[in-house]
Amino acid sequence: MTVFSTRRACPACGQSFAELDPRLFSFNSRHGWCESCYGTGVEMPGFDEQQSGEELWWNEWYAHTPEPCGSCQGQRLNPTALNVRFRGRSIAALAADSVAQSAQFFSRLRLGPRERQIARDLLAEIRARLQFLERVGLGYLQLDRAAPTLSGGEAQRIRLAAQLGSNLQGVCYVLDEPTIGLHPRDNAVLLESLSELTGHRNTLVVVEHDEETIRRADHVIDLGPEAGVRGGELVGAGTVKQLTANPRSTTGRFLREPLLHPARPHRAVNAATPRLTLAGVTLHNIKGRDVQIPLGRLVVITGVSGSGKSTLARDVLYANLRRRLSGAAPPAGRRRRTGNGALIGCAALEGLEQLDRVLEVDQTPIGKTPRSCPATYIGFWDEIRRIYAGTTEARMRGYSASRFSFNTSGGRCEACEGQGVRTIEMSFLPDVKVLCDVCGGRRFNAETLAVRWREASIGDVLAMNVDDAAGFFAAHARVHHALSLLQDVGLGYLTLGQPSPTLSGGEAQRIKLVTELSKVRDEAVRAQRARHTLYVLDEPTVGLHMADVEKLIQVLHRLVAAGNTVVVVEHNLDIMAEADWILDMGPEAGDAGGRIIAQGPPAHIARRRHSHTGRVLEEFLRHRTRPQERPVEARRA
Repeated sequence: MTVFSTRRACPACGQSFAELDPRLFSFNSRHGWCESCYGTGVEMPGFDEQQSGEELWWNEWYAHTPEPCGSCQGQRLNPTALNVRFRGRSIAALAADSVAQSAQFFSRLRLGPRERQIARDLLAEIRARLQFLERVGLGYLQLDRAAPTLSGGEAQRIRLAAQLGSNLQGVCYVLDEPTIGLHPRDNAVLLESLSELTGHRNTLVVVEHDEETIRRADHVIDLGPEAGVRGGELVGAGTVKQLTANPRSTTGRFLREPLLHPARPHRAVNAATPRLTLAGVTLHNIKGRDVQIPLGRLVVITGVSGSGKSTLARDVLYANLRRRLSGAAPPAGRRRRTGNGALIGCAALEGLEQLDRVLEVDQTPIGKTPRSCPATYIGFWDEIRRIYAGTTEARMRGYSASRFSFNTSGGRCEACEGQGVRTIEMSFLPDVKVLCDVCGGRRFNAETLAVRWREASIGDVLAMNVDDAAGFFAAHARVHHALSLLQDVGLGYLTLGQPSPTLSGGEAQRIKLVTELSKVRDEAVRAQRARHTLYVLDEPTVGLHMADVEKLIQVLHRLVAAGNTVVVVEHNLDIMAEADWILDMGPEAGDAGGRIIAQGPPAHIARRRHSHTGRVLEEFLRHRTRPQERPVEARRA
């Protein structure tokens, strides 16, 4: 027998409860949150009810994996809220479902007469909002997913879904690369959602590099003709047809004459190809899968958003290799001794003896202070300092190479400590950086700047862009080689002394790639195979124009040609078409993903009709494959 009380009180123990209130089920309210974690669901020492969790210092803290709250077990709510059930489930249990699972639950929900009266407007609103989230490709996200764990693209699409449900009219929306993180399959869904917004008499201004999005635009504004100081000009404005006919437009040229693939013949993968094997990968949505990575190849991991690509590449492959390959380089002719740390997310790791090191090349800044710049990060600034120390004027003054360093006292401008800028602290506003009024941004003191080589001071060299510096140092092989590599990746417009914090993510990533290429000459590496590096890149085409993607492809091939392995997580079809080997994950996102559903060269993946990647790649290769690479039947057709 079950006893109920209309007074919300127990006559036996005397415990009572207040009347249920919507605030009870909110972990952002003191009425509902867990009193131990204040609604965060995790152990956050020092956090209290006066803080929001959105402060900058907490987002630095959240970069580490926090432990779930011991009181609520990560459910964020207090015991009273968690013991209110609907269809046998608490609100926390419902929120733990993915968007797709929740949509299915509410679509199948059958209510009694009284329940229908209560939920008349609510149910329609819930179903509509879940539908909007699915339409922008986020059906795999859990409803209670913590905001700091969302990618930039996911956060942007959540905001887009909120606007789709607002039914506002006459609004101007500004979107910055909404296709970031989207598989080509989902691009069409996103574009339809954007079209729906314009159908409500709204205006959409979209910053985008995606070819399909550009082709769907009603009006295109093209800036250029190049980057940096050589850009900023309105090259063209009008329809896509008008843009493709514009001879000054780089974007128009790539729309008119898109890249053909492969840029170089694919490297074969066969039984004799050495492999790295991850046995029993089990992490997040990947459940007990064996994964093989062919070494000495360009390997691209594909799949819809949320299928487990980054989990495999970064959380398992890179994390384990970094732990096992840490330490200094081994002596010549000897292999590295590997560590024995516990493996993360897999049962075994085989083939490790064939690697010397692992490196993740991401888009994080290359430095946090203005003293850091491309010349110091890549390493050729030391050679330039030696050049100036070798001049007659420097020898007469007794200056060594250290005199021409802006990181140490002696030769630098002490007013700005070699930064070229000074920070003005504002009482109630963010700090402001202004050009140093002593050195004028040249970073060195007057005595150091008096030393000249080829009529240029060391400060003048810092102000040179890469293209000009390449000619200036043409006779110095080491410096010229690094500058040529910067030109090869499309960074000829950067100045040698450009402060690192001002670089974009794409620029920072390409500078890191140049650093790797500048360490060794390809011919020497091929001869001795001294250091076999495995590089991991997660969506390196983010923020890159089609012209920059072409240059990135050449850099990736150069790394592999030097005897290394490059593993790329990518949605860009141009990168997929260049792969020697593709690992396609899916078939869907979340719990419906986490499997390798196809693997092989691009042409093999394109024949796999059950693969979302295969279907879009087949259409892409039909029009973008070089004539000599196409099958005979396709050429006849």
